[in-house]
Amino acid sequence: MADPDILAVHAANQPDKVALILDDRRVTFAELNRRANRAAHALLELGVRAGDRVATMSGNSIEGFEISSGLRKVGGIGVPVNFRLRGSEVAYILNDSGAAVVLAGPGYVDVVETARSGVRGDRVFVAVGAPPPAGWLDYEELLAAQAETEVASGESGLGASMIYTSGTTGHPKGAYRPQGLPLELALQTIQIFGLTTEDVHLMAGPGYHSAVAYFAALAILMGATVDLMARFDAERALQLIERDRCSTTFMAPTLLARIMDLPEAVRARYDVSSMRAIILGAAPCPISLKERAIAHFGEVLFEFTAATETGVNIVLRPEEQLKKPGSCGRLTPSSEALLLDEQGNEVPVGTPGRLWVRNRGGLAEYYNQPDATRRAMRDGFFSVGDVAYRDADGYYYICDRVVDMIISGGVNIYPAEIEAVIHGHPAVQDVAVIGVPDDHWGESVKAVVQLQPGARLTEAELIEWCGQRMAGYKKPRSVDFVDELPRGLDGKLLKRKVRERYWEAAGRRI
Repeated sequence: MADPDILAVHAANQPDKVALILDDRRVTFAELNRRANRAAHALLELGVRAGDRVATMSGNSIEGFEISSGLRKVGGIGVPVNFRLRGSEVAYILNDSGAAVVLAGPGYVDVVETARSGVRGDRVFVAVGAPPPAGWLDYEELLAAQAETEVASGESGLGASMIYTSGTTGHPKGAYRPQGLPLELALQTIQIFGLTTEDVHLMAGPGYHSAVAYFAALAILMGATVDLMARFDAERALQLIERDRCSTTFMAPTLLARIMDLPEAVRARYDVSSMRAIILGAAPCPISLKERAIAHFGEVLFEFTAATETGVNIVLRPEEQLKKPGSCGRLTPSSEALLLDEQGNEVPVGTPGRLWVRNRGGLAEYYNQPDATRRAMRDGFFSVGDVAYRDADGYYYICDRVVDMIISGGVNIYPAEIEAVIHGHPAVQDVAVIGVPDDHWGESVKAVVQLQPGARLTEAELIEWCGQRMAGYKKPRSVDFVDELPRGLDGKLLKRKVRERYWEAAGRRI
């Protein structure tokens, strides 16, 4: 017999406690559980069974928690779709995941409808909070016809997941955890970051991001409150911290930078003394930003290193932030790490090597891509391509990447996709897309382009060309034109040489 659903437990034990806040709307655990049960019955009526994938493209919303909770109750697997993707990018994920049901929230129904022409096979499309196009179902009408009784085949814990992350082919890959994250690992995370049932957790980033969704799910798991931001706004975040006495949040460093870039007079208007833990991840955080944030919020910053595929592995605590500048912390109790050279030998203290990790929580596999999973594995350890070194005290420092992934504002961007688009321009002979230092985003996308002999092309024209063919966050923010790109005798692009001159003055390599 399955364990009782955690949301149902909270609904029974603390029915009137607020589970979710969105603007002026408050939803109790009892209300959320009733709606989640209706969502579960609706999914069953649409044919969703344990192990089936259900894709959702939406901003942060109350309905998103109803759907994810309903999915967990029936044993379905959520596939969050980055709402900045467009056209063929959306169709690729729907095809690759095999999602049986696709839900789209306000502002994204038209995006998914446009992508439908590239989707193979039959799907059920559901509009959430928006008028349904022809051939779509209406979410509220579906729920209105359902019962509020518990679904007997519920799943315990956080449930299974499939979150798409960039990979070596340039196409996103589904990081698939069919058994979900073990409860033991979730409880360890709660302990490491000092999370409590009394917390009000500010959900600042987009829910399609694995870490954003994870920390919000942990809050619900504990019976704490989640304060949602539909879209991030720096001053609004401070308003919510003061109004709702928010005590924890997860942010990519970019969002924290936006807060700290507000005029001091604006920041001074708001009482942020309730904040106990600002958890940073998804991209390196500059020490200068940490110093400014600590001066404003106090010693509340945590930083961690993780991946969708591996979970949280390395953590730097608040009291360590300024003592170990540049470090991302030490291993969590459940994690192990290897630092290996190109021959697979362990490197000594202080010497960079490729970082391989494993933990007792297990690792995700790439859905339907056993070769990609195998390439990322080594004797039970997993690597996303980070190069790091360890000091004598056991602290890790990420210093480079084996792969060329760009992380801008906490979002993974794979250059191969952008290079393929740019190569399609008739004036372009060769191109290298790289990440370059950016004080606000961590990295920004730059295209270094070699034109065809006699061809003319401006920076603005090429950026517009890219913007018409891919999601806006992927397009280059700047373009440099060169006479020739460096290539080896084998014809391979020497991208490291391209990157070097942009990073020399940055004082860092990533």
